[in-house]
Amino acid sequence: MNIIVNLDVMLAKRKMSSGELAHKVGITPANLSVLKTGKAKAIRFTTLEAICRELDCQPGDILEYKKQ
Repeated sequence: MNIIVNLDVMLAKRKMSSGELAHKVGITPANLSVLKTGKAKAIRFTTLEAICRELDCQPGDILEYKKQ
C-alpha cells in the first residue's frame, strides 16, 4: 500500500504510549496497533480527529502518500 502511517513517530514526539493514546481516543490498544502498523484498511474520520486532537497534530503528520 502506498499510504504510510507515521503514528509511532508522533507518539514518540509527544512522549505518549500507544496504550495511553488508545485510552484517550476511546479505541482498543489492538485496533490502535493495527492502525500503527499500517495494516488497517480504513480509519473513521472521528477516530482520526480524536488522534489529531490528543497528539495536537494534523492528519498529514500521521498519514503520508508515497509513490512506488
